[in-house]
Amino acid sequence: MSKNADPKEFRKLPSVDELLRHTSAESILRSHPRKLVVACLRDAVENARAAIADGERAPEPGSLIAAAEELARKRSVMSLRRAINATGIIVHTGLGRAVLCPEAQAAVAEVARGHSTLEIDVESGARGSRQEHVVGLLKDICGVESALVVNNNAAAVFLAINTIARGREVIISRGQLVEIGGSFRLPEIIKRAGARLVEVGTTNRTRLSDYEDAITEDTALIMRCHPSNFKITGFSEETPLSELVELGKENYLSVLDDLGSGVLMDVSEFGLDREPTARESVDAGASVVTFSGDKLLGGSQAGVMLGEAEIIDSCRSNPLARAVRADKLTLAALEATLRVYRDGDPISSIPTLAAIARSLADIEPQAHALAREINALDSAHVAASVIAVDSQTGGGSLPGQILESRAVALKSTSLSAEDLHERFRGNEPPIFGRIEKDQFILDMRTVNPREALEILSCVRGLPN
Repeated sequence: MSKNADPKEFRKLPSVDELLRHTSAESILRSHPRKLVVACLRDAVENARAAIADGERAPEPGSLIAAAEELARKRSVMSLRRAINATGIIVHTGLGRAVLCPEAQAAVAEVARGHSTLEIDVESGARGSRQEHVVGLLKDICGVESALVVNNNAAAVFLAINTIARGREVIISRGQLVEIGGSFRLPEIIKRAGARLVEVGTTNRTRLSDYEDAITEDTALIMRCHPSNFKITGFSEETPLSELVELGKENYLSVLDDLGSGVLMDVSEFGLDREPTARESVDAGASVVTFSGDKLLGGSQAGVMLGEAEIIDSCRSNPLARAVRADKLTLAALEATLRVYRDGDPISSIPTLAAIARSLADIEPQAHALAREINALDSAHVAASVIAVDSQTGGGSLPGQILESRAVALKSTSLSAEDLHERFRGNEPPIFGRIEKDQFILDMRTVNPREALEILSCVRGLPN
């Protein structure tokens, strides 16, 4: 306690019951549950007690109730909620990765509304498999013998290695020993899966002979990990998947191809470098192919496993499969997304692909329209201009590749760029952009028309 603390001030603090009876408490009691109000009033009193201990004076009851009301407002807002992504990073890890297509959103809402047909055969009434909702679609789209969906791609890789190579060796190029988000490193995943890692080649060059020389009687698996979150350029060489498959056949070894972000269609038509598709890996003969469901595929968080029926069946019967299985909402969203790929128009329907495919002819008018609306507002202290920027796919996919875009740049005479970003993040829904050259940047590639109106409303609400 501070030497300046006055004991008399502590006695001035009202009790929670007294505050509840105060006329100023009527509003907070109408707006929030009584249990929440009591907790917030108690915290407000405790905060005031701490302030008095530091030498401050006791606040009036109205001030305590106002502080409690602000606490209640903050606690009433869902922590996990919708946000506006104006960063220009299409698959933003922090902002939830892929945005679900309308069909997937509807499927999740429908399944969440009540009981579902998760693990039951509707025709016979017998117990069914949750995998049946997606396996047939993956077979149709990728031309594969069998498939399995787990809760994320790291789990898919872990399950495949544990099933195929537990207690034995996995051969992989030294240049493919990646680290994914959250400091998870592939060598550690291989080790935890119960296999022994055998590195071959060098960081930038690995030849077929490097794999051949490493094969022993303990070898169980040849693995290729597509570097979806980094790129090696210059003096480099890697062994094609088709050659690894042939080597595997000659030595009775399985080949695992981890595509990472994974794509189901050719993205080079959007001006990006060509990325191997899941079907191409299947057609090349990989025993197992793994990739994420919520990156370039544009679906829910999942790990998709494609491959030979015998291996997939073994993975399915592995006790670990239950520990990493996908839940009903994940499967509902993924099924709906895959149906769009099989039966519909994924480029126009799936937000991730639509954002990648957006042309400047579409983005630029939207940016100019928003800038004009902002400049027409009475809040003259915020000026908007349209600038050229570079967008990214994000999510550990297509590293080093950019998409030309347009952004609305905001500059304020009374707020710094950092202050503007803080105010936008405090909006409901929160709005995330980026800061460049002392300006707050809103990249319009990742902003839809409804969100543009919400951005305008946020600017309108900024204090003069």
